[in-house]
Amino acid sequence: MMSKRVLIFAGGEIDPKAVQEIEQDDFIIGADRGALFLVENGIKPHISVGDFDSVNPEEFLRIKEFSEDILSVDAVNKDLTDTELAFDIAIDQQASEIIMIGVTGTRLDHTLSNIQMMLRGLQHQIISKIWDRNNYITLTGSTSIIEDRGYTYVSLLALTPEVTGIHLDGFQYPLVDATLKMGQSIGVSNRLLGSKGTVTIDSGLLLIIQSKD
Repeated sequence: MMSKRVLIFAGGEIDPKAVQEIEQDDFIIGADRGALFLVENGIKPHISVGDFDSVNPEEFLRIKEFSEDILSVDAVNKDLTDTELAFDIAIDQQASEIIMIGVTGTRLDHTLSNIQMMLRGLQHQIISKIWDRNNYITLTGSTSIIEDRGYTYVSLLALTPEVTGIHLDGFQYPLVDATLKMGQSIGVSNRLLGSKGTVTIDSGLLLIIQSKD
């Protein structure tokens, strides 16, 4: 099966430079106000989804007219957030990679929910990533190649009670067969030595956060 990248633009903080990362074959989903961002930047969503409670009627009309397809749900009688609705569509598209943009911001509950959503990606053998102006977040249960994307730090956080067999290659502070427990900060603020590094683990789930101030 050919690889398929799905980009989800949600209603949180979006770096305007994000549109420069869109490639020709990407499947683009606009979630609520993220759809408006796409429309205002001349990007036609393959589908826009959500309750659209964060846009006014005129903006919603623009989204409807400019989107290839639209899924509008009731703002009250729904069980999923707009981002999770978009994530489900990405899974249905048989994505090999899902990049979530605009899923961080002032609402910590939404941010944490979206980070945890990457677990569902792994369950479907899908690489999931979260990107904003200051952070690039990935999740691994095995091996991950970390490329220099212009961020200062690389931090490792356990997303399971314990992550074992951690090996770091290409980092300022290497680790060999290390164990990281949830709540420990020993993996915070590492740095790449060159253009890329490798993170390998034996068990558990590990958040890898590239960040800058």
